Amino acid sequence: MARYKELHEWPRTRSEAIALQKRLRERVSLVPLARQIETVAGADISFNKFSTEVFAGIVVLSLPTMSIVEEVGVRSEARFPYVPGLLSFRETPALLAAWARLQTEPDAVMLDGQGIAHPRRIGIASHFGLLVERPAFGCAKSVLVGRYEAPGPERGQWTPLVDRGEVIGAALRTKKGTQPVYVSPGHLIDLDGAIELALRCGGGYRIPEPTRLAHLLVNELRRKAQSGKEP
Repeated sequence: MARYKELHEWPRTRSEAIALQKRLRERVSLVPLARQIETVAGADISFNKFSTEVFAGIVVLSLPTMSIVEEVGVRSEARFPYVPGLLSFRETPALLAAWARLQTEPDAVMLDGQGIAHPRRIGIASHFGLLVERPAFGCAKSVLVGRYEAPGPERGQWTPLVDRGEVIGAALRTKKGTQPVYVSPGHLIDLDGAIELALRCGGGYRIPEPTRLAHLLVNELRRKAQSGKEP
């Protein structure tokens, strides 16, 4: 099974979570990839923000073929409320439960969320990367913090996402004629590496294959649960 570190107790309040984020961000390391990436996991969550029920999914893909190596989904109960900027504390425990069921230990992880493109520079991709000790980066559909100029129209073109004078990510065009995605390094990877890996994981859609397939997986789990069928 895939392993992870238990770095901390899980906070129950907003103030405890913010204090923990400030401590954990000091451990985040943004460095060039140390080795060639051959397998990438996509991780995503599906939930109703007014419910405590959470569906987490991880899909592991092989590069460059993008073939599915393994996929795991879990259904659990969130113990932290829905608070923008603190979603990692609601979502990460469920993702770790899915991670622990993997028979494959992927080389890197792409999450549908933010890395350092976060007000306190530690979004879910940074937090999760610290816990699983793998290169992790965020590939989000929207901006949480920062400003950018529109990138050129061709696939692969990008512009920096900047907050308070700091480059925290990139607006990346993954498909011609579509809106960009917002890539930010989380841990054990730098921005150039995150952009390159996001492009390597393209499958012809706006959303790269790892998180696109993870999104489909968790939505199917949630649909089955809502229809009365256990995931």
